[in-house]
Amino acid sequence: MLLTSFPAGPLQANCYFVSRGPGAGCAIVDPGMDSIEGIRQVVAEHNLRPVAVLITHGHFDHMWNAQDVAAEFGCPVWIHPADRHLLSDPMAAISGQSAAMLRSQLGMTDLPDFTEPADVRDAVDGAEIEVDGLTFTVDHVPGHTPGTVFYRVDYDGPEDVSQVMFSGDFLFAGSIGRTDLTGGSHAEMQQSLRDRVLPLADDVVVLPGHGGQTSIGRERATNPFLAEVAS
Repeated sequence: MLLTSFPAGPLQANCYFVSRGPGAGCAIVDPGMDSIEGIRQVVAEHNLRPVAVLITHGHFDHMWNAQDVAAEFGCPVWIHPADRHLLSDPMAAISGQSAAMLRSQLGMTDLPDFTEPADVRDAVDGAEIEVDGLTFTVDHVPGHTPGTVFYRVDYDGPEDVSQVMFSGDFLFAGSIGRTDLTGGSHAEMQQSLRDRVLPLADDVVVLPGHGGQTSIGRERATNPFLAEVAS
């Protein structure tokens, strides 16, 4: 299995690549802001063929270049229906004041024109997405946004790991995603953690949307937010 990533954009959101190996079809997870050049480099370096774009949630730092990737490589974009509208209007996820601050920080007077990719597919709970011999399972975990999902794929490698989980901004090393943004819900976040994370095996590796990797076992033992819902 080939698994690589790089942080992109001002918020350093992780963009991931997953395939059976060099020269194979791959999934690109969360092609966020300023990621397109890095994506081209990784695709060329490993001779990859992008087959699917998997979006964990609709915030701009995770899907800014989704349309560009889909158009350039002719692949579908998977996103949960509850966040689909953000593909064409990413600022709908934040307040007007926050959007103005963002434009100022990024040095933009106007945002680019966002349009939906030509082929958008529903990453609904329980869906299985086939990518050149790999099967990604979708888990719907609202709380950070209404349409937040994580993707799990069986791991085929030398380490003692059963699955890899791409958690976006739902679960981090030692923390969880914010619930105070538009569409966020602390109660839904707690339910998602309780129902979808606690049952997972300890050896599942968690690859979050920001920062370094962790595991379900490590988070079960050290993450205060998981401890709260487990009690």
